[in-house]
Amino acid sequence: MRKSLDVTQTELAAASGVSQSTIAKIERGRMSASYETVVKLFETLEGMRKSEKRDLTAADVASDKVVTVQSTDKVHQASDLMRATGYSQLPVLKGDIPVGSISERGIFELLRQGSTMDQLAQTVIAKVMDESYPVVADSTPMSSVTSLMSSSGAVLVSKKGKIVGMITSADILKLI
Repeated sequence: MRKSLDVTQTELAAASGVSQSTIAKIERGRMSASYETVVKLFETLEGMRKSEKRDLTAADVASDKVVTVQSTDKVHQASDLMRATGYSQLPVLKGDIPVGSISERGIFELLRQGSTMDQLAQTVIAKVMDESYPVVADSTPMSSVTSLMSSSGAVLVSKKGKIVGMITSADILKLI
């Protein structure tokens, strides 16, 4: 996004208050940015984009391939899918309706609380899933989406009532 706006790292650093060296490391993948840094950079770039009269929407940023599991699936199926896709969190659906989420972090927390791997692997996801991710319309401005992401690991994007995408912090980092 920075390059598409024809903004240098130095200009972005001056406008955002994030050092140029930090921006360079993030862009090269040598550093993981904190949520606060990502928001700072994103909001600065969004402000620059607004000066071009075009607001970024959820549809512009969302990954269009949403990998999901069903609430009736077993935890081992979600774990296998996470391993195969490289995703650390998945929406849980009942049919086509989002009803929860499951993540590596949640699975590890259940193991830490005393579940055995064999027990957990055979458990139905509905019994251990976390809250569902928020759902926003595809036309929702990204400024609103980033606010939601401070309390949620992801945001689902819908169009005419159907889930058509998902936004994670990794998707937002790609904009920088």
